[in-house]
Amino acid sequence: MVRVALITGGMGGLGEAICIKMAALGYHVVTTYSPNNTKAHDWLQTMNNMGYGFKAYPCDVTDFESAKACIAAVTKDIGPVDVLVNNAGITRDMTFKKMTKADWDAVIHTNLDSVFNMTKQVMDGMVERKWGRVINVSSVNGQKGAFGQTNYSAAKAGMHGFSKALALEVAKSGVTVNTISPGYIGTKMVTAIPQEILDSKILPQIPVSRLGKPEEIAGLVAYLASDEAAFLTGANISINGGQHMF
Repeated sequence: MVRVALITGGMGGLGEAICIKMAALGYHVVTTYSPNNTKAHDWLQTMNNMGYGFKAYPCDVTDFESAKACIAAVTKDIGPVDVLVNNAGITRDMTFKKMTKADWDAVIHTNLDSVFNMTKQVMDGMVERKWGRVINVSSVNGQKGAFGQTNYSAAKAGMHGFSKALALEVAKSGVTVNTISPGYIGTKMVTAIPQEILDSKILPQIPVSRLGKPEEIAGLVAYLASDEAAFLTGANISINGGQHMF
């Protein structure tokens, strides 16, 4: 049986690496994209020209009804979702003094409300089938906080509280719910930071003295999605090069 893995926010950065890894392991890979993403078709065509066979569906993960319609379409076209990776996220960084309600809401809706919206659509089916994986992509800054990220840190910390509580509810049904908390990863967004800032401000915080690789995060997701990870649930796994230990 080929399992279906749905990765939100899969078109770029960590999401793309996760999609590629899951496809390499034989999953039917589905990703979502914002309905106003004008580059989605080109990304999908490029990936599938490389032989990945991804499917992509428009979904506003901040909207419950949009999430419901998306999962209904995936289930009809491909099959029920076995692995859900809640990866979609945004930042609106600024000090709390300057932060507006709109800045707060945008990050909470996209990074935290989306976890409820998407997971709600697949959980009953996972429980009924007695197998399922939910993997929530948080951040080291959800663990330790970060200057100028009260909204982002709150949302990312909330993801793990959600994971722990839901893990307790569905553990006996063969469904696991876990969080991963990456540190600084060499995505296009991070590598666009000026080199002098990376060298003077960011890399000195990381004991392994380098950025993480998206493929390293994808490898952890793949493990959590596997049968071998059936005894691991309610965990928050730090993958940050030693930047934050607790």
